[in-house]
Amino acid sequence: MSIEVYRDAWGIPHLRADDPLELARAQGRVTALDRAWQLEVERHRAQGTTAAFLGPDAVEWDVFARRVRLADTARRCLARLDDTTRAWVAAYTDGVNEGLAEGARRSGEFAATGLEPGAWEPWVPLGVWLSTHILFAGFPTKLWREHVARTLGDEATELFATDGPGTSGSNGWLVTADRTATGAALLAGDPHRFIEAPGVYQQIRLACPGYDVVGLAVPGVPGLAHFGHTGSVAWAITNAMADYQDVYRERLRRRPDGTPEALGPDGWRPARAHTETVEVRGADPVAVEVVETERGPVVVPDDGEGGALSLRYPPRVTGELGFAALPALLAARTVGDVDRAFDRWVEPVNVVQAADTEGGTLHRVAGHVPVRPRANRLRVVPAWEAAHAWRGRYEPLPRADVDGLAVMANERGLAGPLGVEFAPPHRAERITRLLEASREWTAPAMAAVHTDTRLTSARPLLALASGLDGLTAAADAVRDRLLRWDLRMAADSEDAALYAAVRAGVVRRIAAHPVFAGLADVPAYPALFAPWLAPLPRVAYALETLLTAGPVPPADRAGAVREALEEAAAAPPAGPWGATHRLAPWAALPDGDDDRWPGLDGDHDCVLSTSSVPGVTDRSARGPAARYVWDLARREDSLWVVPFGASGVPGDPHRRDQLPLWLRGGLVPVTTDWNRLSKEHPA
Repeated sequence: MSIEVYRDAWGIPHLRADDPLELARAQGRVTALDRAWQLEVERHRAQGTTAAFLGPDAVEWDVFARRVRLADTARRCLARLDDTTRAWVAAYTDGVNEGLAEGARRSGEFAATGLEPGAWEPWVPLGVWLSTHILFAGFPTKLWREHVARTLGDEATELFATDGPGTSGSNGWLVTADRTATGAALLAGDPHRFIEAPGVYQQIRLACPGYDVVGLAVPGVPGLAHFGHTGSVAWAITNAMADYQDVYRERLRRRPDGTPEALGPDGWRPARAHTETVEVRGADPVAVEVVETERGPVVVPDDGEGGALSLRYPPRVTGELGFAALPALLAARTVGDVDRAFDRWVEPVNVVQAADTEGGTLHRVAGHVPVRPRANRLRVVPAWEAAHAWRGRYEPLPRADVDGLAVMANERGLAGPLGVEFAPPHRAERITRLLEASREWTAPAMAAVHTDTRLTSARPLLALASGLDGLTAAADAVRDRLLRWDLRMAADSEDAALYAAVRAGVVRRIAAHPVFAGLADVPAYPALFAPWLAPLPRVAYALETLLTAGPVPPADRAGAVREALEEAAAAPPAGPWGATHRLAPWAALPDGDDDRWPGLDGDHDCVLSTSSVPGVTDRSARGPAARYVWDLARREDSLWVVPFGASGVPGDPHRRDQLPLWLRGGLVPVTTDWNRLSKEHPA
């Protein structure tokens, strides 16, 4: 039994062990040492127990986690795992338990909240995965579409359909051997998620006699699910934007003994129910009735119409979470191996790209998408109508050959038949255009693609501005500046700041248009769903559509642009784009010092996608949670970076040492020579 822990110059852990189980244990232990606070927050999120140490602000999540049965679903999925994978997951949690107490002593957040480190059971990594992705597919968007249809009519159901603040996306691209300087493929990209401190991805290397893999791990989950390089094959994913969760309107009633029943296609059927208690630091406990019908757990107990809403999602239905894919990916040698591993994938539904040293490539969708009517994808559907039942899963999932380039950026492309809301095509088209400009690509050159800030989605607003007459001299000058602007959302650009100010004014005016007045009367759903139901952000992200089509009359669209130009002329922004477009990371225990966070290049529809909410705030809470370039010629020429660093420990030199590089688009070398690493000690 031998485990060795090494670190590179950036504090990134490189682990060696005699076999996969010992290696999983080592991964758990080193993660607990580096990320103890983050791990315990994630464990409590999966259990719905965060309010016990974070206070009343965490109650909404805990109530939802209980209602949606996260922990119970994780336990079900663990029980369905094959023995080998279950033992591998258990080895990881053994390692977490070994390192957690020491990691907690190094992290002041425990003392600040009075939290004691707990015990990790083998179901917890599956619970972490579920809690990370339960809102990933954006099922609350169906609540929004239902609200839109009732307010504006059925024809408006998809009016606001676009990539928005509640979704997660990514850029990814594959350049084949004939377009690189080395004659071997390159795989690059950046996952877009809410930026959290510590980061949502952990750079790590896992080596044993069976494999040697570098990649980005999800803290709390063994292996390298999303991004990895084994030396002979590399893979990466983006969100396919598929729809695989359904919301059912339930009719409930009570038997004389209080037991609930739900109306289904076969009449009234018993529903399971019990009560749980959410403990709240500094406040009274909250009792939660957990109800589950034959469709799924009730996540909205009162829909405002005397009914309730239940959620049906694949892991709860099938007991499968796809964890068997994770060790298979570590052992992959070819794209065929990666392809077979992703056949086991369940959630979230992803677009996968892979390349190997033999010239093989892969571009496919992976995951579980149920077959059911399109109405299920669009809106809340009645539980009592048999037509809305699931009828198996979508097979085969889409795939495509790779000819020179393959780009994935959440647009309506490969996964088009599987979803409703996709990103506008701007990022995908811009990446393609940039990559087509050379046939001599190298890993370092990919930084220019990662950091591109051209904002093509600005054109409809600028087109309306160009046609206006009768502006004041000051507004005319603003308009002229914007029409000469290079469309770059650079942090040091005053023109970008001016555009953002005009755009914010247009968003507010379009959102306030009388035709949308009814959207402000949002149903009284749980506050957790508020980001999906707020009209102003919805208008902001659908602005390109709403300025060219939709219910706002053309004259009023032009009028909104006119008034926004006049407003910006009267009170122009005081500095460049980066003065207000600043990083706003999420932390479970915020320190209140928001002023220290830096300004950012980019914007939501740029390749450098640093999302704010126009009309609400320029601060950016969502952006590249990592960047990577996997080089298939020489793995040691690969590059990566995360927003903060390898450590989540306050005061650690590697807590935020990558932030300056991340800000300017720099990348950290992937070190693979063990002789260039510093050995810590046997675990």
